[in-house]
Amino acid sequence: MSLIEALRALADPTRLRIMRLLASMELAVGELAQVLGQSQPRVSRHIKILCDAGLAERRREGGWVFLRAAVSETGAPEYLGTALARVLVSAESSDPAFGSQCAEDGQHLVAIRTAREASSADYFARHAAEWDELRSLHIADGPVETALGEMLEGPVGRLLDVGTGTGRIAELFAGRASHLTGLDKSPEMLRLARTRLQHLPASDVTLVQGDFAQLPFADASFDTVLFHQVLHYAFAPQAVLAEAARVTAPGGRVVIVDFAPHDREELRTAHAHARLGFSDAQIAALLTAAGFEPAGDRALAGRELIVKIWAGVRRSERAAQPEFPRLVTQ
Repeated sequence: MSLIEALRALADPTRLRIMRLLASMELAVGELAQVLGQSQPRVSRHIKILCDAGLAERRREGGWVFLRAAVSETGAPEYLGTALARVLVSAESSDPAFGSQCAEDGQHLVAIRTAREASSADYFARHAAEWDELRSLHIADGPVETALGEMLEGPVGRLLDVGTGTGRIAELFAGRASHLTGLDKSPEMLRLARTRLQHLPASDVTLVQGDFAQLPFADASFDTVLFHQVLHYAFAPQAVLAEAARVTAPGGRVVIVDFAPHDREELRTAHAHARLGFSDAQIAALLTAAGFEPAGDRALAGRELIVKIWAGVRRSERAAQPEFPRLVTQ
């Protein structure tokens, strides 16, 4: 980050407002335009300047573009971006005119949060019947979440929630993670997750659109990787877990929540399940081939479908082009 470029980027009232807004929460370009009372093309020009200077980051999700701050006052003290973020915090409290504008913008953010919550409620209402049908086949979410929390004792560090969906599992571990990253292929699901997690500090949460077979992250980026009711969507679960191993730091953990083998064929068409559950032997073989050491499992029976939780620990060595086990489709 260049000091001159960063200062030039901040030398505009609108861009100062944008940076304070992004410090509160990640926002779509249209949402920023709504708060600022400006056209989207004009806001987009300001965004480009901030992104070019390294002060903000943009990410496309389907037809939407979301913005987040690339600097935070809680970052490393020696980092220039941290110093600039702290200057903006100080300016909001010491400059009456700027502080008043930020307070007004904050009121508009309340409207954005409310609109997101209304949209989320509408989505759940439209899909409630099909989700209730699936839930009726297995144990309630509460005991599963409790068991998951018990298997993942202590801090979870940098957490990746693969197939984050509504963001519920990410929210569950928010207090134990140094940073939360939720990944989902569906832009609509990411919007639901963004609504659920919008009360958390913007610098603590990253939501990314992507495919679990090609994770858009560097090697060893995470300490904990979670798959909650996601792996049964994978036609090639061996490739998915190989990617999980790649992005997990040595000694890090993977936890898989899914179904034991079952014969409910209608789930393939009604809910797009590629796999009708996994056996302990299948998961153990998959984990071992990917580079994890199996570290225990737990069964949660209660209804027709048995929910299983499997854990693994990332080995230090990287397996060289492992021979993946062939899974028999249930």
